[in-house]
Amino acid sequence: MASKIIILVLHIFIFSESLPARAQTLIKVGYWDSGDGFPISDVNFALFTHLMCGFADVNSTTYELSLSPSDEEQFSNFTDTVKIKNPSITTLLSIGGGNNPNYSTYSSMSASSSSRKSFIDSSIKIARLYGFQGLDLSWNSANTSRDKYNIGILFKEWRAAVDLEARNNSSQSQLILTAKVAHSPLSTAAAYPVDSIRQYLNWVHVMTTGYSKPTWKNFTGAHAALYDPNSVSNTEYGITEWIEEGLSADKLVLCLPFYGFAWTLVKPEDNGIGAAATGPALYDDGLVTYKEIKNHIKNYGPNVQLMYNSTYVVNYCSIGKIWFGFDDVEAVRVKVSYAKEKKLRGYYVWEVSYDHYWMLSRAAAEEDNKNRQNKRLLWAIVLPITAACILLIGFLLYYCCWMKNLKLKAKASKDSANSQADAGDFNRTDPDLREYSLADIEAATDRLSIENKLGEGGYGPVYKGVLPDGQIIAVKKLSKTSTQGFEEFKNEVMLTAKLQHLNLIRVLGFCIDTQEHMLIYEYMPKRSLDYFLFGILISKQTQSNCWKHRLYPPEYVEKGGITPTKSDVLQSFGGFASKIISGRRLSFDMAYELWKDGKGMELMDSSLDDTHSSWKLLTCLQVALLCVQENPNNRPSILEISSMLENENTADIMTPKKPASFSNKACEDEQNKATIGLEICSSNEVTISQLVGR
Repeated sequence: MASKIIILVLHIFIFSESLPARAQTLIKVGYWDSGDGFPISDVNFALFTHLMCGFADVNSTTYELSLSPSDEEQFSNFTDTVKIKNPSITTLLSIGGGNNPNYSTYSSMSASSSSRKSFIDSSIKIARLYGFQGLDLSWNSANTSRDKYNIGILFKEWRAAVDLEARNNSSQSQLILTAKVAHSPLSTAAAYPVDSIRQYLNWVHVMTTGYSKPTWKNFTGAHAALYDPNSVSNTEYGITEWIEEGLSADKLVLCLPFYGFAWTLVKPEDNGIGAAATGPALYDDGLVTYKEIKNHIKNYGPNVQLMYNSTYVVNYCSIGKIWFGFDDVEAVRVKVSYAKEKKLRGYYVWEVSYDHYWMLSRAAAEEDNKNRQNKRLLWAIVLPITAACILLIGFLLYYCCWMKNLKLKAKASKDSANSQADAGDFNRTDPDLREYSLADIEAATDRLSIENKLGEGGYGPVYKGVLPDGQIIAVKKLSKTSTQGFEEFKNEVMLTAKLQHLNLIRVLGFCIDTQEHMLIYEYMPKRSLDYFLFGILISKQTQSNCWKHRLYPPEYVEKGGITPTKSDVLQSFGGFASKIISGRRLSFDMAYELWKDGKGMELMDSSLDDTHSSWKLLTCLQVALLCVQENPNNRPSILEISSMLENENTADIMTPKKPASFSNKACEDEQNKATIGLEICSSNEVTISQLVGR
């Protein structure tokens, strides 16, 4: 017990080591644009699990993917570099997210089956050609409701095509399919269909940024606010809508925009969130990368004051009349924590080249690791406490088992003493009755093996065994589920020991060692008469197997005595004759009532070819009923039976009285066990029963 408890605790600690690894780990996706001049080799590959290579475009005539020679070189270099730098990173080819995508082409492409097929086939071909492991559609929103419907069909056909390609190309894993989607499925009437996303895409990249067109009146609305109490244009609202529309959280990947917006303030001193502005600064649309913002701050020195607003989850600062709103380290950490809290699939970076010395990418990865480390710490605290409790409970159980074993040993010792006294009683009844130890029986029967099992009755199983002197025995073992107790067992041993008859097998001894109750008999090789009379019938009649069907006389059970001759009459003829003429086991009470009512022929076996001499069968039945009368003195002798059967004058045959009432007290619970008759015999065919009374 103690060793099992220690093993259990060790398993708990081993399991605990793997638990943090199984905890939710976000995928970390980075978009890389081949057109922004940022070398793929300069990416910090340790900070990402997936990299998107952008961007392939679609030919407006053929609807196949269109690659320039420069694209081909860039794409090939992209996958080769990633394999060298970090082969564990999954690479995907992103389509349609360039600076000037012609979205009318995508609308036309999705409108017909032939153009969709051209697009799908070429995308799979190019992905395999350049070693990409997935495909991403960066056309993040359909233009019309018709486009929305067509995109749903495109996703379905795309999935079917990559499934088929994977089956035909078993050497490579199936391509991943993803897409970029609007921040909410309700943002426009033409947002991508949720059902199609759920069924056919691995995940989607949610554009949780740029919720509204920048205006000089609201310079925060264009950025990614997590919680905006004054508007539904916020991340919390969009993510909740996607989930409520039926898309599981693990299909959603949150955007981390590595850019912000620059605005021209009306008054430099009025520079809080919501301050008046005259319009965008620096560029026509006001969009400024995080790298550019950090360089501006650096150029203006330590006088620039950075601020963080926890409601909008945004960092901001002002340099003269220019106001910057953007994600810095604080905002990124909050968003990654939010993705973990919502159980999202992960986050994606737009774009990797916008980062500044990998500050934001590193902050995102560290936040993800911190959450997992916190869980590891939690397990490190909880598991030892749990293990200690299990150890305590285990030792308590061990102590209880130890005490129980002590009590059992004490009881066994007491039972052994009682057994010795009982053995003395048995031996006084018959000095030739031998007491066997459990070790003797187990050695003789190969530890009561199934191979040595002869059968099973209501009393229990019977085993064949060989004693050291070569004598073959049959061991009848009292079943643990038997209703017979030790007193009944004791009475049976003592009564059986007194019996002596040529037609009865001999009881050699008994075993009452270690609370086992067994009778040891001679072994006869020819089986029992019951077996030859009835064969597969025995097993079908187990529910009626009890002492009366084993043909033990009632005086044996009820009075503890027996008149050998008349008992032999009951056993040898009364019972078996009734079975022979009926072809089945009979209830003597029922046979008596039918015979008395003149319906004795109803009991006869239809296979008996003597129906024209029915009086012969009825004579046999009448004589059989005489043999099973309750009073042994009223039963005929074997000589009288012979005379009755030879005499054709049935008038001289006595009228039988009520049959013996067989006691139910001695009936065993045999309905679920196969009758074995008395298959207890010896290897030779000569009985060793003594011819003197015991």
